[in-house]
Amino acid sequence: MTHVILSINQVTVKSIHNNLFTNLNFSVSKGQHWALVGESGSGKSALLQTIAGRFNITGGQITYPYFEDYKQKHQITDPNFTPQHVTALVGATHHFKNLSNTNNFYYQQRFNSFDSEDAQTVSQFLKAIEQHYPKHALGWNYERVMNRLNLLKLADEQIIKLSNGETKRLRLAAALLKNPVLLLLDNPLNGLDVQRRADFNLLLEEMIASGTSIILATAPDEIPDCITHVAHLKHGEIIEQRKKEGFLVATLSAKKEKLNAVDVDELKGLLHTGVERIVYQYIIKMNQIHIQYGGKTILNNISWEVLQGERWALLGPNGAGKSTLLSLVNGDNPQAYANDIILFDKKRGSGESIWDIKSKIGFVSPELHQYFPTENNCLQVIESGYNDTLGLFRVSSKKQQATALQWMKTLTIEKYATTLFKNIPASAQRLCLLARALVKNPNLLIFDEPCQGLDAQQQEHFKTIVDAICELTNVTMVYVTHYQHEIPACVSKVIRLQDGQCVQNGEFIKG
Repeated sequence: MTHVILSINQVTVKSIHNNLFTNLNFSVSKGQHWALVGESGSGKSALLQTIAGRFNITGGQITYPYFEDYKQKHQITDPNFTPQHVTALVGATHHFKNLSNTNNFYYQQRFNSFDSEDAQTVSQFLKAIEQHYPKHALGWNYERVMNRLNLLKLADEQIIKLSNGETKRLRLAAALLKNPVLLLLDNPLNGLDVQRRADFNLLLEEMIASGTSIILATAPDEIPDCITHVAHLKHGEIIEQRKKEGFLVATLSAKKEKLNAVDVDELKGLLHTGVERIVYQYIIKMNQIHIQYGGKTILNNISWEVLQGERWALLGPNGAGKSTLLSLVNGDNPQAYANDIILFDKKRGSGESIWDIKSKIGFVSPELHQYFPTENNCLQVIESGYNDTLGLFRVSSKKQQATALQWMKTLTIEKYATTLFKNIPASAQRLCLLARALVKNPNLLIFDEPCQGLDAQQQEHFKTIVDAICELTNVTMVYVTHYQHEIPACVSKVIRLQDGQCVQNGEFIKG
């Protein structure tokens, strides 16, 4: 007889604008570990947040037998002890707070040494976590998570300075310190490099051995080995539940949907701004760059030349220095003034402003979506790209607004135009930021892991658009990713970093 540890019965969850779930049914039995799959926006993240108690239920009921079992086993009588004490959710975004106990970090803060001191260190952050767990040999404590998640070298690092992948590992460590009975993971592989992804299967097995049940949202082709069951969501409904082996067979035999074709004439119209393009020799020219924070060297002796019209891949594992290198190009790092850097044929520090630089660049990063004002809708976020601000603080012209909306249509997200940016799926947020980068038809596109959070169809559609843009214009591009299959066909150059050193600089060989 199976022992149910979680039961969702006829549950309805409403947001401000629509129903997230109506009469939803889902249950997890002891020994089962579930993957939630489906197109972007299908409800995977919303289901995890519903289980975690983040949404109000307007109908039906969720019961947590695993919580009742835990209380009985450990003789807990505290009325304030809730299921959230033994449940951990690692969501799509972080909610770090600074030392003054607010969360008003700003995007460039990680690159400003003085301001970044307002953030906790990795060690301080983890040691401050309240722990509820039995004292057993397989339990997770501070020493174990620091070792297992390779955080020892980062112990004294301010959390705001961590790379995207390092932040992901820190948040996993924080979740494990709760020794949760139920662990909820929202696309946990996003932001992890190849080596960390390979290790993730082993980590999940260790979590299971410590007594944790797992539910995670993931792509169909990234389901970890330890997962036993799969739930397929579509438009807020679970349309299929089965054992993993059966789902994999069905997935492999399923026909792929036809991709949306790119309207070349429409794209030509969007890429024509009526402004004469300036011809540059060097978009980027760096000579023996050295970046250091305290006693830690981030970039050492980096030289890099990018000519107009070239398309580069910037590669390297988590913590290699990629984001710091990009911050020197995008005007976000004040140490650029102490280095020999030329951008758009002008030496840094020769009188140009940060806004002069940003006006020529369209930029996307995996962290960027967290820094926009909560009251901005999606169209306003895209319009903010005209002024290079994180949020719309100046009214756009009707022509600019129409162009922004047309980019939304090209990326198939126009239905979100008037929806608050914070209330749309993470994948749609990523596409809004892509539109924001493209809307002003910049000289340089910087795409930092642009496919993160997109499903396979969206990834292919985006790469098709990028290749078309590069075919139709002389735009220069720097493209960051951990996976070669995400790199558009137009990329022909590569620079690869390892521990702050340049280990490859030249032609990109596909395959």
